[in-house]
Amino acid sequence: MTTSMLASALVVLIALALFAIALSTLYLNTYAWWDPKTQVRTSYSGLQETEGCSFSLIMPCRNEREDVMRATLAALLKQTHSHKEVIISVGHDDPETVRTARKLAAEFPDFVRISVDVSETKNKPRQLNKALSMCRNSVVGVFDAESIAAEALLAHIDSVFLTKNADVVQGAVQLINYRDTWYSLRNCLEYFTWFRSRLHAHSRQGFIPLGGNTVFIKRDLLKEVGGWDGNCLAEDCDLGVRLSTLGRKIIVAYAPELVTREETPDTLSALVRQRTRWSLGFMQVFAKGDWKKLPTTKMRVIAWWTLMQQHFMAFAGVCIPVAVVAAVWGGFQLVVTLVSFLPLIPTLATIAFDICMLREFGRDHKFAITRYDYFRLVVGTPCYQLILAFSALRALIKFVRRDFGWEKTDHSGSHLSYIERGVAEPVRP
Repeated sequence: MTTSMLASALVVLIALALFAIALSTLYLNTYAWWDPKTQVRTSYSGLQETEGCSFSLIMPCRNEREDVMRATLAALLKQTHSHKEVIISVGHDDPETVRTARKLAAEFPDFVRISVDVSETKNKPRQLNKALSMCRNSVVGVFDAESIAAEALLAHIDSVFLTKNADVVQGAVQLINYRDTWYSLRNCLEYFTWFRSRLHAHSRQGFIPLGGNTVFIKRDLLKEVGGWDGNCLAEDCDLGVRLSTLGRKIIVAYAPELVTREETPDTLSALVRQRTRWSLGFMQVFAKGDWKKLPTTKMRVIAWWTLMQQHFMAFAGVCIPVAVVAAVWGGFQLVVTLVSFLPLIPTLATIAFDICMLREFGRDHKFAITRYDYFRLVVGTPCYQLILAFSALRALIKFVRRDFGWEKTDHSGSHLSYIERGVAEPVRP
């Protein structure tokens, strides 16, 4: 086989791989809209007259501003559900956040307690595990330090546990500060499709990489499986994998009025660090191999494909520029050149779908989406995908080097200006 033939075969293989990745993304992003019954099936069940659960809500904080913590606590204390407690989880080496946590707990001693993690290695799962040991109620929920929960969320989560006999309920998170930076709109829409569609597709397939926020788990079950993996950077995904292998019933529910509202990373470097951590965490979960314990071959294949997405992203980051250069200047046969552009078909279809989803995002959350927003969505998509690919490559390098240090995302509170007045001050339940 000549060098030219080898090069042609390599270009075709790369193009077919990128086509499969892009087609998979298109399917997952559009899953919730293929069948009208899907939207009904993925919504919350109706509120029940009686409350069946009690909630311990863990709020992990590190190097946080007081106004951000206060706003999050306010939303949790304003929950209409009557049986709840909040545990603010902090690290002993973070005196400012500890001081703020103690101040807030002193204001609401009947509802708020403090968990101080003294482990040498600091990360979110270790703080969660320390807080878990203090939880008293039947269901444990996690809310990040900047999470603004809807007032009726716990009541609806309670109803899902009761009516669907769930072991775990995953609610939705929505980034809302879509006008702050060039990438924030793309980031917000990514969350919209993840919690509105992709997670529901995973749920239907029986394999769910849980989100680390607005997730609720029966306390006894959580203790039974040993809590969160203290060494994993994607402790949420890892927990979802382990629970899926045990056949536990995980319900994913969505309603726009019940989403937990958060902010996008405030700088490009913060976005890269965040996505690197997520990608590296998925790589850890894949390497652990718990997904191999899933009961059927189909589920194991789906798990493999899902957990390999970050490897695929790194692969795409290297191959897309090479494929473009080869297709344009490589002098290949016409059929090879045409095949090399094959990934553009699902990619352009995904962008077209995203334009429709931006309209729905604005409608659901009462944002005035302008023509300029549609324009910057389309123009910003290639750059955003390159950032994700770069982050995945960075994660792959860290994985090879065994560099699993926690890169925390700072919270500036920029999302608070998007939220109606009155939520930023705690009120007594």
